[in-house]
Amino acid sequence: MSLDFSPAGPSPAAGSAERPPGLERLRPVSLAEINERAALVTRTCRKYLLPAELLPALFAGSERGFGVLEIDGRTSFLYSSTYLDTPDLRTFHDHRQGRRLRYKVRTRTYVETRTRMFEVKLKGSRGITDKVRIELPMDAPVDRLTWRTRDFLDRSLSHCRLTPPDVLLPSAVTDYRRTTVVALSGEERMTVDHGLVGYRGDWEVRMRPDVVLLEVKTRGGLTATERRLHELGVREARFSKYAAALAALEPNLRGNRWHRAMGHCMGWPTPVRPHGTAGQSD
Repeated sequence: MSLDFSPAGPSPAAGSAERPPGLERLRPVSLAEINERAALVTRTCRKYLLPAELLPALFAGSERGFGVLEIDGRTSFLYSSTYLDTPDLRTFHDHRQGRRLRYKVRTRTYVETRTRMFEVKLKGSRGITDKVRIELPMDAPVDRLTWRTRDFLDRSLSHCRLTPPDVLLPSAVTDYRRTTVVALSGEERMTVDHGLVGYRGDWEVRMRPDVVLLEVKTRGGLTATERRLHELGVREARFSKYAAALAALEPNLRGNRWHRAMGHCMGWPTPVRPHGTAGQSD
């Protein structure tokens, strides 16, 4: 399928602008404070799919230990990511096969703050994730490489002894809302994503509105939050927003690595709604 990146109206798709429940009592912190306390660009990242109704129990009594990112009075932010892959979807298949050395390439737009980044996400042999990125102007294309992003990609992959691909094409778009929570100790940083919608060609797939994806980013072992998740009966999930969306929207792709998680949280593909996606407009 081809992707249509023609201009369209803003997407109503990626959930409510309100933060997920259970985070109201956490004190607001600035982006600068989060970066000072727990930037964690090189990190271990574990993912958990859980009912949104468990969030109040997860963060109960955490008011003194955690803060929530706030920018201009907002704590929930719309992200739109356009993923670039080879014509044979090499990065998808590397992820599906669990290759120890792999990467993903995307252009990410932070819609409310009008910021655009070109990102290369690298997975190392020890399971460590390293994300490198450069900021782009808001009128930069999201669906193709420019000379600048091509150079950045080649240097980033060559530094990790990975062979840069000859060609990258747009393969999927994911829109979702994100709230960021940080341990004031700096031990962990968490993102709570909801309202996920994946797009490819003329089709879309949506995450169930009563489910959130919580990612725990840390440099160490299990965090206090993860131990609490285990107490609540929630275990780590194999889930990738890009891979799950692509596997759901391309029936011929084998996405069995994520089928169990997808069955718990993703709906059925449907034709794209008329308004398009947030990734298609500035």
